[in-house]
Amino acid sequence: MLKRLLAGWLVLMLMSSFAVAEPTHYKIVTGPERGTYIQIGQDLSKWVAGPAGIDLEVMASKGSAENVQRMRFEPGVKLALVQSDVYQAYIDMANAGNADAGTAIRPLRLIMPLYDEEINVVVRSDSPLKTFAEIKDKSISIGLIGSGTAQSATTLYHLMFGQAIPEQNVQHLSNEDALAALIARKVDVAIIVVGQPAKLFNDMNPDLLQQIRLLKVDPAAPETARAKQTYFPATIRASSYPNWLKEDVPTLTVKAFLVTYDYGLRDTVGKLSRFADSLCANFDNLQEHGHPKWKQVKIELPPLVRGWRYYAPVEKHLRACLANKSAAINAATMQATPKPRPSCTDQERLLLLCK
Repeated sequence: MLKRLLAGWLVLMLMSSFAVAEPTHYKIVTGPERGTYIQIGQDLSKWVAGPAGIDLEVMASKGSAENVQRMRFEPGVKLALVQSDVYQAYIDMANAGNADAGTAIRPLRLIMPLYDEEINVVVRSDSPLKTFAEIKDKSISIGLIGSGTAQSATTLYHLMFGQAIPEQNVQHLSNEDALAALIARKVDVAIIVVGQPAKLFNDMNPDLLQQIRLLKVDPAAPETARAKQTYFPATIRASSYPNWLKEDVPTLTVKAFLVTYDYGLRDTVGKLSRFADSLCANFDNLQEHGHPKWKQVKIELPPLVRGWRYYAPVEKHLRACLANKSAAINAATMQATPKPRPSCTDQERLLLLCK
C-alpha cells in the first residue's frame, strides 16, 4: 500500500515538473485606439512578449503623461510608451523641486529609443494659414490632458512664441474630436502628434479628409529655429497618406521611448531580461510584420542626457545582443572578403596564367 502511494506521488511530481507553466500576465500602456502607440504595443505583445512567455495586455490611454503615472502606480503595468519631451518635462519639474514629479519619474528607466513621431498641425482646407509660425493667437486643440500631444503642443507653442497659449484659445479634445471641431469651425488649429502612417487619417471619410490640410514648417522662420531647441526636422510623406496628401510636408518630430520601472525582484528581472532577449531575436519579425514605424527603429542604446537612465538588467542583455550582432557581421565580412592571390610563379607566367 505504502509503495503504491509513493509511486503515485512520484508520478504526480513528474507530471507537475513537465507541466507547461502559465504565461506571466503583464500590461503595457500605449495611446489612443487609432494612434500609432497602440499598434506598436500590439506588435510587442505578439512578436516579443509571447515568445518570451509573457501575456502582454495592450492598454489604450490618453498618451504619454498618463502612461508615466500608470507605469508608476497601476498594478500589473510593466511597460509604457512615452514621448521624450514628456519624460524630460517630468525630470525638469522634479529638478525644480516638484515632489510629485520626482516620485513619478525617478524610479522609471528606459529600455530603448524607438522612432520619431511627427507633429501634425492641421487646419481647414480654406484656412489662410500656411506655416507653424502663423498659429499664434489662434484657437487650438492641443489634445487631452494627460496626453503626449498636449505636452508637445504646449512646449512647441512656448518655444516658438515665448509665451503660453492664451487660456481662452485652448481646447483639450481627443484627436477625433479635434478634427471634427476643426471641420465644424469650432477651432482654427488641431495639433496631433502621431507616427505616420496613422490610422486616424487613413481611416477618415475621404470627403472629410479633403476639408483639412497640414501646415508646413518654414525653415527660415525664427520661430522654427527656437522650436528646434527641443524638436527635430522631419517630413510627413505623401506616400503615407496617398488619399490625402499631394506632396511631402516638412514638419517636426519628437522621439518615442519604451519605458519600464527599476524593478529589483528576481522574478521580474528575469522575465524582463527574457523580454530583452526576445526583442533581439525577433527584431526582424517586428520590422517585417509590424507597423511601418518599426523600419525606423534600430536596436541601439545611445548616450542619455542627464537624469535619464537605462534599466540595467535589460541594458546588459541588449548590449550583449549588439555585441553578438556586430561580431556576426564582422565574421561574415571577413568570409566575404577575397583573400589576396599569391604572386605569380615562373611556371604561371610562362603559361600566361597571371593577370
